[in-house]
Amino acid sequence: MPRSVNSVASRARRKKVMKQAKGFFGRRKNVWTVAKNAVEKAMVYAYRDRKQKKRNFRALWIMRINAGARLHGMSYSQFMGQVKKANIELNRKVLADLAMNHPEAFTAIVNQVK
Repeated sequence: MPRSVNSVASRARRKKVMKQAKGFFGRRKNVWTVAKNAVEKAMVYAYRDRKQKKRNFRALWIMRINAGARLHGMSYSQFMGQVKKANIELNRKVLADLAMNHPEAFTAIVNQVK
């Protein structure tokens, strides 16, 4: 019996990967073996960086809160400790936004926790 090859599915699979490789540089966009490896690597990076993005934003928020707190003579850890003690339930994202874009509101929070 002759060997059965599902070329329709194979072509569809290759087309899907080549479509994902669109916009890549050089042979990564139009050579099957290179594009397949490039797309696979890109997917690994995408998965990893979805997790890393959360860490990066938290670090950014902490830096902004720290800068805002230091303008009022407090360190970040002192400020966050006082915020928790005063039962102010604002998360770091909101506090960072206040420190950056609404300094008068941030000052009001600092005065409330002091």
